[in-house]
Amino acid sequence: MPGDELLVAGVDEAGRGPLAGPVFAAAVILDAHRPIAGLDDSKKLTAARREVLAAQIKVQALAWRITWTEAAEIDRINILQATLAAMRAACRGLDIVPGLILVDGNRLPTGLPCVARALIGGDASEPSIAAASILAKTARDAWCLELHRRYPLYAFDRHKGYGTALHLARLAEYGPCPEHRRSFAPVRRSLVDA
Repeated sequence: MPGDELLVAGVDEAGRGPLAGPVFAAAVILDAHRPIAGLDDSKKLTAARREVLAAQIKVQALAWRITWTEAAEIDRINILQATLAAMRAACRGLDIVPGLILVDGNRLPTGLPCVARALIGGDASEPSIAAASILAKTARDAWCLELHRRYPLYAFDRHKGYGTALHLARLAEYGPCPEHRRSFAPVRRSLVDA
């Protein structure tokens, strides 16, 4: 259990840009006495390496939490507010209250349980934020694989919901599925064109 050191929770999100599905957020308090080698911004790691690190984080961290905001809520309150809501829920859901929260980016959620700082590029410089980015990304990727099983015509296993040429072609051909974000322009256009 932690001693007198300041407990820092790192927070990051995954899935702000995709056209479908929830935005995920994670908060992680690492154990200073059990460092995890190789933590980095999840985008700089291979999928296989992220999976290995995610399993290690879940075992070795003092506390972690993954939360998400659904597509319908994103459409209702907008992607920024939905992202901040997921981050707030992740922080408040930790089993240990941290002394400091470091959030990747330039915006802080309201209602956090302690003092917090926004840190642009924090996922590349702060291990706890890197750990959070890995948990959020692996959770969202797993969700996309499940979505692919439910709606295989859209190829969510390949584009993970991002607006790739393949995804836009499938969206144009089949229209949106229930998990598409109707407030995002390409999805909105596909509804008009249908």
